[in-house]
Amino acid sequence: MTKTIVIGAGMGGLVAALEAARAGFDVTLIEKAQAPGGKIRTIIAGEHAIDAGPTVFTMKRVFDDLFARSGRSFDAAVKSEKLSVLARHFWPDGSRLDLFANRAQSVDAIAAFAGRDEAQAFATFSAEASRLYDLLKDKFIFADRLGVGGMIAALGVPGLIALTKLGPFATLWQKLGRDFKDPRLQQLFGRYATYSGGSPFASPATLMLIADVEMQGVWRIDGGMIELAKAIADLAAEQGVRFRYGEAVQSIDAPQGRVQSVTLQSGERLTADRIIFNGDVAALAEGLLGSGVVRAGLPMPSRQRSLSAMTWCVATPDCGPALSHHNVFFDDDYRSEFDDVFAKRRLPRKPTLYVCAQDRGNKAAKRQSERLLMLVNAPADGDQGRLPDAQIMAAERAIAARLARQGISLDGAAMVRTEPHDFAGLFPGSGGALYGQAPHGWVKSVTRGDARTAIEGLYRCGGSVHPGAGVPLAALSGLKAVSALMADCNLTSPSRRAVISGGMSTRSARTEPMV
Repeated sequence: MTKTIVIGAGMGGLVAALEAARAGFDVTLIEKAQAPGGKIRTIIAGEHAIDAGPTVFTMKRVFDDLFARSGRSFDAAVKSEKLSVLARHFWPDGSRLDLFANRAQSVDAIAAFAGRDEAQAFATFSAEASRLYDLLKDKFIFADRLGVGGMIAALGVPGLIALTKLGPFATLWQKLGRDFKDPRLQQLFGRYATYSGGSPFASPATLMLIADVEMQGVWRIDGGMIELAKAIADLAAEQGVRFRYGEAVQSIDAPQGRVQSVTLQSGERLTADRIIFNGDVAALAEGLLGSGVVRAGLPMPSRQRSLSAMTWCVATPDCGPALSHHNVFFDDDYRSEFDDVFAKRRLPRKPTLYVCAQDRGNKAAKRQSERLLMLVNAPADGDQGRLPDAQIMAAERAIAARLARQGISLDGAAMVRTEPHDFAGLFPGSGGALYGQAPHGWVKSVTRGDARTAIEGLYRCGGSVHPGAGVPLAALSGLKAVSALMADCNLTSPSRRAVISGGMSTRSARTEPMV
């Protein structure tokens, strides 16, 4: 019963705690907030609880397998609905395009929107994205961290030839410029870079594989994404994890380069044989968890940070028929948005607006009002102070005008705003960056830190380590942390018995998550 402490109840920490307990470790999870979730959180606007973090749920098979390994059904624990419309997209000229989970529907929609040639270009692009995903899923996404050399070795000559044909050494924007003539479609698919916190003008073309991930399915969770975090926390508690909410860690104590304990801000000291840190890796590097574990972190200069965001949680009367569940409002100068954020370090003057209308797509819901999460990209300089009021007011005017063109008014709405400075306070070491390091350049996309650190017994997980940001990838990082921990303990698979419905007990079978 190795004493294991997990620091942070974000998605990576929750999964790590669950899997470590299932493997027989004595696990305590420490979280400074009063509830699980990390970046998955809710904000009250008016009388309504609104998802204020991640809202796009993909790669559901990761969670199906996670629950199955503990003898539980994910679908029984978390009620979800697969969306037929992946996202609805709006442009200033009044044009609008829905992308569908059904590829044939998307092809037809693009043909009506931009012509048959662009529809054929999309079909080709979609097929390439699918091949790219198949090529990389086992050799990178679901693999332990490989680095550049390991990645090349794993792909082999045939894989490298196939990868080169897809143009991954170009930027995503260059790839899209070759594939599509319509600038609106270049904008639409360029947005996939922002899923990893980057600019399409600097991120590698390999991020086109996100198109295939979305085509595999996007789900809406009843009650919001927070229900996912709660369900995993409940399952972890069933497996014996002890949760200590509302307690912050002051330091990880590692004399002679090996973990020994954590010290809470209250002064209490908890001994541990192994520690899994689910937080931004820069927090370790900056000494925010003590000078003894600085070597376990990865320094993150502000210019290398991913996107942050300015968000508004909104409760408002019915917005009318324009919105789907996921909505994107583009402006007419996409490059200027990323020049503003990454080069000029300011809120974009022509921002892309994302709106999650959280009650849309719920066929059973009877809406009394609209719950919206609205988001624009922002620089991750939250540790340097708040954004100027003039920039915020200009962004809010631009957003109001964008929505008004679709007949949507927010007059009289209850609204709560969160800016990079607030995210920097919530997630120490991040500066407000929501995705760790920006995925700019092909090398950066395959050289994130992995689970092991330079400190014996200390492991990392979360969106700032391999395989990256996003709910399913953070979950995978938790699995990888426990896999590394078990290997270091000379264990190869969990052997703890898991109770399944009906009261029977059976030995857990270890299965690798596949999509």
